[in-house]
Amino acid sequence: MAKTKEISRRIKSVSSTKKITKAMEMVAAAKMRKAIEAVLKTRAYANLSWETILHLAQSVASRSETPHPLLSKRQEISKVAVILITSNRGMCGGYNTAIISKARESLKKYNIPTDFILVGKKGAVVSGQGYNVAAEFNKSDIITDAREIYPLVKLVLNDYQSGKYDKVLLAYTDFVNPAKQVPRLKQILPVELETDQYLGVVEKQAVAQPKEKASLADFSEYTFEPSPLEVLDLLVPRLLEVQLYQAFLEANASEHSARMTAMHQATEAANDMVSELTLFYNKARQASITAEIAEISAGANALAE
Repeated sequence: MAKTKEISRRIKSVSSTKKITKAMEMVAAAKMRKAIEAVLKTRAYANLSWETILHLAQSVASRSETPHPLLSKRQEISKVAVILITSNRGMCGGYNTAIISKARESLKKYNIPTDFILVGKKGAVVSGQGYNVAAEFNKSDIITDAREIYPLVKLVLNDYQSGKYDKVLLAYTDFVNPAKQVPRLKQILPVELETDQYLGVVEKQAVAQPKEKASLADFSEYTFEPSPLEVLDLLVPRLLEVQLYQAFLEANASEHSARMTAMHQATEAANDMVSELTLFYNKARQASITAEIAEISAGANALAE
């Protein structure tokens, strides 16, 4: 009897947990739909802005003009900053572990002092892994305005231009689909025209276009007024804002997708556990009933004799 009561308590406990995970799955699904809608709306603009800056930088370089300070590669790399975007809460599977591991694996190959700029509470784990945390920023579950990242952009630009950092990397998670999210480490400062082979990889996603349509690379001459360098003075900081804003959107969509998947799997596991415990309960109850019947039969036989 005690065994059946224990199993019954476990069934009730697992059923309560299942209700919680199911509710969390539904909440994550609602947030995921909004995040996916936002990330798909801005992705083409973010990619095209990246292409525009690269073409403009190539134009300046081809004319042998003085390179823009945010585009010129520094000869000596003495310190690096990594903007790490994680979640504020857990219950999202391996989402945080994957991006933190991606950043650490890319950085530990090089003996370079590194500061982390954290966005999201779960990134604080790096402080216990020997890395210095230079700043922390709050992260919204649903970001709706680029102005929310202005303090981060201002900090990064000031620190890079003052010479505090020689490279600024961005560690975030690209949203592919609700079932797949890919951790990325992308260099955002200085903006380089070629793939960065030193720390991480610059991921430049081209805007999807039919083959018959021309891309920016097909055009070699543009007229900029007052000058390409002055245009870059305005555009490069804006590019940084756009890239960071897009990274936040990608990270949010990835986080909510990972949480929805994790909670769905937890709900399915709870269903399986309830079914298994119910089977154990029925077997234990049947065994108890059989034992009681046997005892009654034995008692009746003893009285009959």
